[in-house]
Amino acid sequence: MTSVSVSDSSESSVSQSSLSPVSQFSDLGLLPALERAVHEAGYSIPTPIQAQAIPVLLEGRDLLGCALTGTGKTAAFALPILQHLAGAKRRAPANTVRCLVLVPTRELAAQVAESFRTYGAGLDLSVALVHGGVGQEPQCRALARGVDVLVACPGRLVDLMGQRRANLSRVEVLVLDEADHMLDLGFIPDVRKIVAQIPKRRQTLLFSATMPAPILGLADSLLVNPAKVYVTPKQTTVEAIDQRVHFVESGRKGDLLAQLLGERDVERALVFTRTKRGANRVAEKLAKGGIPAEAIHGNKSQNARTRALDGFKRGKPRVLVATDVAARGIDVDGISHVINYELPEVPETYVHRIGRTARAGATGIAISLCASDERDQLRGIERLIRRSVPVVGGGSLGPAPTGRSQEQRPQGRSAQSGRSSSSYSGSRGSGGRGGRTFRGRR
Repeated sequence: MTSVSVSDSSESSVSQSSLSPVSQFSDLGLLPALERAVHEAGYSIPTPIQAQAIPVLLEGRDLLGCALTGTGKTAAFALPILQHLAGAKRRAPANTVRCLVLVPTRELAAQVAESFRTYGAGLDLSVALVHGGVGQEPQCRALARGVDVLVACPGRLVDLMGQRRANLSRVEVLVLDEADHMLDLGFIPDVRKIVAQIPKRRQTLLFSATMPAPILGLADSLLVNPAKVYVTPKQTTVEAIDQRVHFVESGRKGDLLAQLLGERDVERALVFTRTKRGANRVAEKLAKGGIPAEAIHGNKSQNARTRALDGFKRGKPRVLVATDVAARGIDVDGISHVINYELPEVPETYVHRIGRTARAGATGIAISLCASDERDQLRGIERLIRRSVPVVGGGSLGPAPTGRSQEQRPQGRSAQSGRSSSSYSGSRGSGGRGGRTFRGRR
């Protein structure tokens, strides 16, 4: 279940139960071609953010959306944007862009563009990509022809603007997706440079999984009288995932990782490291030990990243080792395990990492390998998620955090207690999509 509120500029809120019910995509007033595209994808029930955002966006209003990854944000903005662009019954003139979608990573850019192409298959609209890691000339040729929907990473787009190869003076709709991650990656100055070249009279959408003060400030400077849609799962992604932590010294992490990946229930695993070099080392060690694995990070060429991700989607290899920057935007069904080979420095990153499993109603397991110098990171994570992560295996790494009641601790050995726990078991349960709720490509 999900709690949804919609508010206007006066900050009043309306609960989902008091809004007119939307139980089918046919209730949303979409064009027949868009309804057909959704139906052909096998879905009829919109997610809460789609049900609440699409009617607002069809009215042409600005929108501030806050929702975790995996809630269907892409379709929530792509469908009404496509309807708006198609309604004008014209294509983008040469050297113009009608809709600009800014995203933080190449992988996410590719997925968002794919979604626009899928949903707009019955419409005569063009979609193009602009991001680094590949040659710019094909991107420049697409821009010169005119683009109805441009999905871009800020860095490459600013470069093309500096070369006068990207003209944004005709943009009608601007979308900032994963705004908090753009903040984390230092892209906000580039975003402001881009926005300065876009007409002030436009529709603006900003989506973010979290709303830190800088993002709220950015929203205030860009949005005009926005509707605000907040989607907060009653059972968060964190609570829906079977989380575990192993206390292990750094030098033994490689052996333990190989042991965990050797379990029969590991169908597809995403392993996180903090650094690019670390990702390479882990993938190489696994491969030498007979566990095929690929590394994906910012130093890899875009073609190499695409090949690795496509192979991972097919299950060959079944292990992908990634850094956080490269992993944002990975949306692969059937990831049974997320393994934190190294704990992240920022607790919120942990939530994003483990959210790559247990998607679309499936179950999933998240395992963290915690060395003695990572205790502070673990404590920060537990404070954020307001629960202890059960410890499996033996040993403790020293004094535990205090200040949490006994009732807050799950059964088993806790990261904050010295109680014993059952040994590691790889069972996942059944799980599955269930009711065919449409989450799109997120």
